[in-house]
Amino acid sequence: MNDDPIDALSLADWRRRVADIYAEVRRTIRSDPDSALAAWRREREALYREHPQSPVPAGSRAAFRARHFSTDPALRFAVAVEPDSAGVEASSAAAGTIPQGFAAAPAQLVVSGAGQMQFRRIGSVNVPFPTGARRLSLFWMEGYAGGLFLPFRDATNGRETYGAGRYLLDAAKSADLGGDGRGTLLLDFNFAYQPSCAFDSQWACPLAPPENWLDIAVAAGERLG
Repeated sequence: MNDDPIDALSLADWRRRVADIYAEVRRTIRSDPDSALAAWRREREALYREHPQSPVPAGSRAAFRARHFSTDPALRFAVAVEPDSAGVEASSAAAGTIPQGFAAAPAQLVVSGAGQMQFRRIGSVNVPFPTGARRLSLFWMEGYAGGLFLPFRDATNGRETYGAGRYLLDAAKSADLGGDGRGTLLLDFNFAYQPSCAFDSQWACPLAPPENWLDIAVAAGERLG
């Protein structure tokens, strides 16, 4: 973003619209997950095709059509957040707040292009995939307001999805499927999506660390090929 106030207002509008999409998802995902997913796909595609802040290059937007794997209900989970540090309440992570004196482990995630971004590893989730449980680290973004962050890589990367992985949760961008406020998060991999850098290298995106590289194919969510 440059210093143009119109550009700033456009970015603010983009963020509002993405936040509205996820707010509607959280309202309906428990009672009607298929409808929530259909609305998410439809509204995101429209934003990526029509909005001036779309990560899709301007010359490719009019023809843009989102691609997805077939919906797989077996890849929807409610999982407990297991804190890394003794005495840290998992409920604080699920509620989207960090308690005073939080002592999670610092983590630097590599950013596409170059550099690193500061996070804190606040715990992990044990995801009961049909092929066997796998553990993923859950991060909290450093800086103003913070936010949950759950990136991952899997065996679809580089062929059907972006080579450096996808995101499931990124609360700084409003991508949050919700939780029960008592230590459990909703993880529905049908909502997995490509980071902005998958569409244009001008974007700088934090990437999944090796601990979140899965040895299985997660054939759900957005795809490229």
